[in-house]
Amino acid sequence: MGKLRVGVIGATGMVGQRFITLLCEHPFFTVTALAAGQRSAGKTYQEAVQGRWQMTEPIPDYAKNMTVFDATLDIDLVADAVDFVFCAVNLPKAQVKELEEAYAKKEVPVISNNSAHRGTPDVPMVIPEINAHHLGIIAQQKQRLGTERGFIAVKPNCSIQSYVPALTPLLLCGIESVAVTTYQAISGAGKTFESMPEIIDNIIPFISGEEEKSEQEPMKIWGSVGEHGIIPATSPVPVTDGHTAAVFVKFKNKPTKEEILSLWQSHAGLKKLSMLPSAPKQMLYYLEEDNRPQPKLDRDKDAGMAITLGRLREDTLFDYKFVGLSHNTLRGAAGGAVLIAELLYMEGYISAKVDK
Repeated sequence: MGKLRVGVIGATGMVGQRFITLLCEHPFFTVTALAAGQRSAGKTYQEAVQGRWQMTEPIPDYAKNMTVFDATLDIDLVADAVDFVFCAVNLPKAQVKELEEAYAKKEVPVISNNSAHRGTPDVPMVIPEINAHHLGIIAQQKQRLGTERGFIAVKPNCSIQSYVPALTPLLLCGIESVAVTTYQAISGAGKTFESMPEIIDNIIPFISGEEEKSEQEPMKIWGSVGEHGIIPATSPVPVTDGHTAAVFVKFKNKPTKEEILSLWQSHAGLKKLSMLPSAPKQMLYYLEEDNRPQPKLDRDKDAGMAITLGRLREDTLFDYKFVGLSHNTLRGAAGGAVLIAELLYMEGYISAKVDK
C-alpha cells in the first residue's frame, strides 16, 4: 500500500519545522506540499527558512527544493496535492478557524496544532492513549460541514500533556481538585534564547491565554474533574525544550502512594497503539531519584513522546504532589499531531483519495 500524501500548513515556523523533520522517511506518510505566509510563497523551502531554521538537525533533503505555497491563496493547489494536512499556522484565532474549515470543506482532513478549534464542540481534541473514542464525533462534524472526507481534529495544549496523562488513571480514585504550576520551555512560544533574551536569568509569571487553556482543555478530554476542577498557573522559564509541571491533587477517596504508582504502571503500556511508529514504548515513566525529572536529562525519553514523572509524596493541604515533564514540541506539538494522524489512519478516518 502506498503512502498517504501530506501537506504542512505553516511549514516555516518552529512547529512546522518539527513536522518537516518528523515526517522524513515516515512509513505511512510522504510530504507533497508545504504552505506558509505570503513572504515565503513562491520560494524554495530552503530559501524560505534561511536564517531561521531552528531544529538541531539540518533541513531534510526532500524538503529543501520544494516550492512553498501560499497557505491562504493556494488552498485549491494544496488540496489537489495531498490526502490530508497538518496545520501549524501563526495567525489570529478567527483566521485560523476560517482557514482550517476552508481546507476541510475542500475534502482535506486537517490535523491541527492550533488552538482555534479546541473549543468547537464537534471537533475532537485527542491524546490518543486517553480519549481516542472521541474521534467518533467526526461523523457529526462532517454533517455540519457538508463533507464526505474533510474534517478537523486537534491536539491539546502542549503544557497539559505534562500532567493530564498522569492524572487520567487517578480519576478512578475520585479526583476532587487539582492545582498545577507549569514551568514552560521557551520553544512553546516559538522562541530561542537569541529571540527571547529577556528570559535569560529570569522567570516571567504570565503567558497570555495559557491559564484559560489549562482550565478548559482537560475538561474536554475528561468531561469533568470533581467539583473544583483545575487551578492552573503558568510561567515561561529559561529552558529550551520541555514543560515541567508541579501538580497537587486532592481525592475523594485518598489512595496510598503504592496504589498511585500501580495505576501509573498499569497505564504505561500502549497495547492497541503499540504498532504506531510515533508511539512511545510506554506513556508514563516514574523516576525514583529525588532530583528527577529534569528537562535536560529526561525530555527525550522514547523520542520525546513519553511523559516522565517523579517526586510523588504526601502534601499537607492537598493529598499528594508530584512533578511531571513532557517534551513540548514533540509530545506536546508536532509529535502528538503525527501520532493522532497515525491513529486516524489506523482507524480508517484518513485514506488516499480515490481520484488520485
